[in-house]
Amino acid sequence: MKVFETDRLILRRLTVDDGAFILRLLNDPAWLRFIGDNGVKTLEDARNYILTGPMQMYARLGFGLYLAERKSDAAPIGICGLIKRDALEDVDIGFAFLPDFRGRGYAREAAAAVMEQARSAFGLRRLVAITSPDNEASIRLLEKLGLRFEATVSLSGDSHEVSLFAADL
Repeated sequence: MKVFETDRLILRRLTVDDGAFILRLLNDPAWLRFIGDNGVKTLEDARNYILTGPMQMYARLGFGLYLAERKSDAAPIGICGLIKRDALEDVDIGFAFLPDFRGRGYAREAAAAVMEQARSAFGLRRLVAITSPDNEASIRLLEKLGLRFEATVSLSGDSHEVSLFAADL
């Protein structure tokens, strides 16, 4: 189900049919390094991740992580969307793209559209993002989007610290 589109992308809700893509993305070395190992090792694991994560969030809150597809060929290239974590007071924006599609402006294009949707469709007035302190590419993107570093935090049950960025919408 298409949520919205940008000049080059269609962002739509994930479905269990996207399992193969999610399996690939969640096992990308950058995902494992900067986000962590979600234990998604099989197609069934990937489908369960979609069901219990994004699809559950769509049902509960009306938003979640969306699949970013290139308009030109419908290739799934990444995910971007809104997440409400129990450990954070505010909704946060998250994104991850396959290696072949990084550095081409897709993440910025998708994230800017998601931020506008957060404000206009969901009435959010503040948005946060978390990233590994050594994920320089994500930090640069967050700053380009207008988010600023606020604090170093530990999410509940997680021993490593992350950098918290925020912006008023």
